[in-house]
Amino acid sequence: MRFIGVDLHSNSLTACYLSENGNEEMGTFDLKELVKFQETLESRDQLAVEATGNTRHFREAIKNLVSKVVVVNPSQFEVIRKSVKKTDRHDARTLALFLSKDMLPESRLKELAHAQLNSVAHKRDKLVKLRTTLINKLHALYVAAGIKSKKSSFHSGKGLRLALERSWDELTRAELAVIVSQIGSLNEGIKRLDQQLSEHGRGLAGHRNLTNIKGIGDKSAAVLLSVIGDVSDFAGEDKLASYFGLVPRVANSNETVHHGRITKRGSKLGRTTLVQCTLVAARYSPYLKNFYERIKAKKGAGKAIIATARKFLGIIYRTLKHNWVFADFPNFVLAEE
Repeated sequence: MRFIGVDLHSNSLTACYLSENGNEEMGTFDLKELVKFQETLESRDQLAVEATGNTRHFREAIKNLVSKVVVVNPSQFEVIRKSVKKTDRHDARTLALFLSKDMLPESRLKELAHAQLNSVAHKRDKLVKLRTTLINKLHALYVAAGIKSKKSSFHSGKGLRLALERSWDELTRAELAVIVSQIGSLNEGIKRLDQQLSEHGRGLAGHRNLTNIKGIGDKSAAVLLSVIGDVSDFAGEDKLASYFGLVPRVANSNETVHHGRITKRGSKLGRTTLVQCTLVAARYSPYLKNFYERIKAKKGAGKAIIATARKFLGIIYRTLKHNWVFADFPNFVLAEE
């Protein structure tokens, strides 16, 4: 058996072949001629590569040629990132060595449908944030001119047209015209991505299960599923909560254990969507509402909503895991088979 560490780039790769007896060989290959690298692989080989933009394509090309492919989570494997000797050969050698010791933190590669939808969801989120920035700038122009306005009015085509119809000085009008044009373009882009999220989200397993939970709509279900992927990848709801960054930091020294704020690791978009859904669900579910009010009385509203979101995520986990469909979510009544 050989342990192969691969330092993968967009146009080339460097591979370190480490045999069980410690012998080492190095090789560099152009990705345009990936077949040359494939020809060096043997069925008993194990291979490790860090997660990058083209890792999925690379893994698909070689996974049937070796016994195991380990995709490494770079944020949890800092031996390479913090190395004082940062070369392709050194990185490949480090991956091969740690692979031989079974000491590499694996990164979860979701199914292509989930990964693509997740990319759409993040692109939409970026466009929404950019639109908010432009709307804030448009509102600032109104304030500077002594004109009262509501930011919400600039989300509509009518509000943008009214902005253009007002009397402005030449420079302000030029700036405003560009801002209005960009907001209009962003609105169209966001609308198209919303349609894609809804359409393709409905095709994912678990979509019907989630949308039968009061508080989770079409788009939110698509975002949550794109973040979660295959729920069976998580051994329990605690693992899923950790993936969403909803578990506290723990500092353990001697006999002292300190629990701090949540880690906020994982998808920020997933956490934001979950919290938004939780706020709606808590209005309808007595169980969630009572839980929120109890925590709020002890620790305040901020910690209460995060704790309730963690509780709600547990319901989502069990819903997907057991294929539940709710007939009446507020009273936790499942639909009959």
